[in-house]
Amino acid sequence: MPGVIIETIGFDRDYLHMVMVIPPKYSIASVMGYLKSQSASQLRKKFRWLDKVYWKENFVWSTGYFVSSVGVDESVIKRYVEHQGEQDSDQLRMQL
Repeated sequence: MPGVIIETIGFDRDYLHMVMVIPPKYSIASVMGYLKSQSASQLRKKFRWLDKVYWKENFVWSTGYFVSSVGVDESVIKRYVEHQGEQDSDQLRMQL
């Protein structure tokens, strides 16, 4: 979609975070729908085994998403997204 920019992506084991710039002419829902459908299509082409896992449904991603506008310093959010999962991984290794 022209003008939509993915500035930062951070992956964790079960999800990902993105910092995006979306022009006001697009709704967030339409951008997310397009992003999910196109990426799911590409994933299914590249990883044919997904058809066996998701044989009943025609999707790969969950239906939901969370959106928040920038209300704090943008650099703080980008740093969080870039390092997503690092702090969580340390917590998973903690011995109780």
